Amino acid sequence: MEKYIPQEIEKKWQKKWLEEKVDCCPDDNGKPPYYVLEMFPYPSGNLHMGHVRNYSIGDVIARYKRMTGFNVLHPMGWDSFGMPAENAAIKNNIPPAVWTLDNISNMKRQQQALGLSYDWDREATTCKEDYYKWNQWLFELFYKKGLVYRKKAKVNWCENCNTVLANEQVIDGKCWRCDSDVVKKDLEQWFIKITDYADRLLQDLNKLDGWPERVKTMQKNWIGRSEGAEFDFTIPEIDKKISMFSTRVDTIFGVTYIVLAPEHPYVAELIKGKENETELRNFITRMKNMNDMDRTSDDAEKEGMFTGSYAINPVNNEEVPIWIANYVLIDYGTGAVMGVPGHDARDWEFAKKYQLPIRLVVQNEEGTLDLDTMETAYHDPGILVNSGSFNGLTDEEGRKAITQWLVEHQLGHGTVNYKLRDWLISRQRYWGTPIPVIYCDTCGEQLVPEDQLPITLPTDVKFTAGAVSPLATSENFVHCTCPKCGGPARRETDTMDTFFDSSWYYLRYTDARNNQAAFDSKKANHWMAVDQYIGGIEHAILHLLYSRFFMKVLYDAGLVEDDEPFTRLLTQGMVLMDGSKMSKSKGNVVSPEEIVQKYGADTARLFILFAAPPERDLEWSDQGVEGSFRFLNRVWRIFGQYMELMKQGDPASQEYTEDEKELRFVEYTSIGKVTEGVTGKYNFNTAISSIMEMVNAMYAYVGKNQTIRKDLALEVNKNLLLLLAPFTPHITEELWHDAGFEGSVHEAAWPEVDASALIVDEIEIPIQINGKVRERITIPVDITSEEMKEKVLSMPRVKEFIDGRKIIKYIVIPQKIVNIVVK
Repeated sequence: MEKYIPQEIEKKWQKKWLEEKVDCCPDDNGKPPYYVLEMFPYPSGNLHMGHVRNYSIGDVIARYKRMTGFNVLHPMGWDSFGMPAENAAIKNNIPPAVWTLDNISNMKRQQQALGLSYDWDREATTCKEDYYKWNQWLFELFYKKGLVYRKKAKVNWCENCNTVLANEQVIDGKCWRCDSDVVKKDLEQWFIKITDYADRLLQDLNKLDGWPERVKTMQKNWIGRSEGAEFDFTIPEIDKKISMFSTRVDTIFGVTYIVLAPEHPYVAELIKGKENETELRNFITRMKNMNDMDRTSDDAEKEGMFTGSYAINPVNNEEVPIWIANYVLIDYGTGAVMGVPGHDARDWEFAKKYQLPIRLVVQNEEGTLDLDTMETAYHDPGILVNSGSFNGLTDEEGRKAITQWLVEHQLGHGTVNYKLRDWLISRQRYWGTPIPVIYCDTCGEQLVPEDQLPITLPTDVKFTAGAVSPLATSENFVHCTCPKCGGPARRETDTMDTFFDSSWYYLRYTDARNNQAAFDSKKANHWMAVDQYIGGIEHAILHLLYSRFFMKVLYDAGLVEDDEPFTRLLTQGMVLMDGSKMSKSKGNVVSPEEIVQKYGADTARLFILFAAPPERDLEWSDQGVEGSFRFLNRVWRIFGQYMELMKQGDPASQEYTEDEKELRFVEYTSIGKVTEGVTGKYNFNTAISSIMEMVNAMYAYVGKNQTIRKDLALEVNKNLLLLLAPFTPHITEELWHDAGFEGSVHEAAWPEVDASALIVDEIEIPIQINGKVRERITIPVDITSEEMKEKVLSMPRVKEFIDGRKIIKYIVIPQKIVNIVVK
């Protein structure tokens, strides 16, 4: 056969597949539907190896499912709004749309060069009007359901990107996009009430059996449900009550101080006229400008100042000092917490630093706790002490009893609190979906009528820095007519957080060309939920949580039948080089395009699927890539040898020789192992290893034989291609065609195990002596234990190791191993 030249083969088949639309998926062709989806990329310009890994995993699953009789939806699109395009526009004087669409064109070409089996007729691009029109429609749906509101709020502000960031987009006090420091600003902002769904989002994690536990735990912690009590401390000085929430109301008798967030509305009154008012105000300003994550992280130093004022504890009427501190946030809970240093590590640290009193109100069962000898707070279960009439109760009993006491005395009540905050979606940037709201001095806030959607992005804008969106610089965009009274009005100039776009795109793929609705419910219900979703774990509390929220809202609106978007989730590991994530800044990037040009797409795919299990990080190896290329060359050569052997082979009527039986045993063992490897936990690396074993067996056979049964030669070649097809689609399609098999290898049925081929007369098993393999023995499969023991103990090599020694144990694992322990 000709030499294996992947560059020629791959371009030929990619062109044919695209022209004939072989991967385009009808909505219903009578086969059971299966929806496999990889997270769509931001079109930054070029694919990186992380993309290649993500897409290759999804493509194997899609191709395998097609071969096993499913109608597979496998789409791709572009998460194409966002700051990088706008920054490029500012830097290079290129319209964001031009920059974005050019990048999409290049990345799409690169995806097609990998042989990915996408249905390009369903392509969705979020920055195009036919997509973001439905962002606006969905915003209005949420608005009408009371899930959207506008308020003035402190927001995370990135000075470099000149935009607001959601809490989830602030990582260690820095912008998730540009890594710049994040500060606080007061702005009128749009919010979505994801907190209305907090309990459902939490409870429904229990039914996501196909999700990694790590992701579910991350979401659970982010939602942060806690049961406790809410109660008031009074401040006689200003005749006000401070409401606070605690999960440990059993320790309320141990309160020796309370802490307010520096932003708490009462703080200004409390510090007014105090001797150190200026110092207090400077501290408050500094705290306000700190990032929430920096203020509350476990590693952050606890900082505080005494306001000079006192509050009254409702259960014992004790006067306790009021402090302000960095670790209390205004938008979490009530913005006030009680300080119980005897039973909270953070409070202990704070009290020790500022020499505040510490009181023990929960004693261990042994009664051995002593504040003079304690080195940190006690927070394990125990018995209430120093707690008035509640002494002697367990901490759990105390929580219930004290909560009931607060209710009876109208001083508080039991409640549930959540760490989850409402989703801030306003962005003061241009390249995003315009928020479809109009402001009229007469009629107030108005939604843009649905028949006027989409509100499109203007082109006459100035990309100026500051807290105002570039949209505000377009007079034609800003000035409009009120849809209610017909008078002059002005448009909202904020755009939506781009996570809004990606929270429902999987639904758009089910009906991507629909210009009358976001999607047809019948089509969505046919395909949803996504059977297998693949993407990075970094999206656990951003995209994945928002998508679950969207699906529940749409379920409640009667638009979908499922209230969870993704049945199974695979979070693939990163691609590393020298132990670090590939990064341009580190100079350790390998270009997928260069690998494809040098070795071919099949080699790139094979290496990245073989080097590690999908969920584990993968260490890049140039030697590994070369090894994958050599293996495909071996496949090419052995396939050709078997085609030649087939021409001169014996008729199929004769009995299989022992060598042929051995070959068939490896062949069908491989089919079983590969089938197992591409289902369940997706152990693609072990599946490929089994294919390599099959190829080795094929070489071993031709090394000993000059002929082979014609039907066996054809069978082995055919099954080899079928097993390899999902991993390396081009070489298998080429060889399938050359062999004269019908149709496409990717439309052929997945091979089944021939159980008769796995029946063997003899097997070889190892003999282990004192933990080390010393010999091997070939025995009939139906040999008795006594017969096998006699044979083993009579073997010269075994005798050598046991002569003169006592056999302590003789263990046989049938058809697996013999283990002898001697002394």
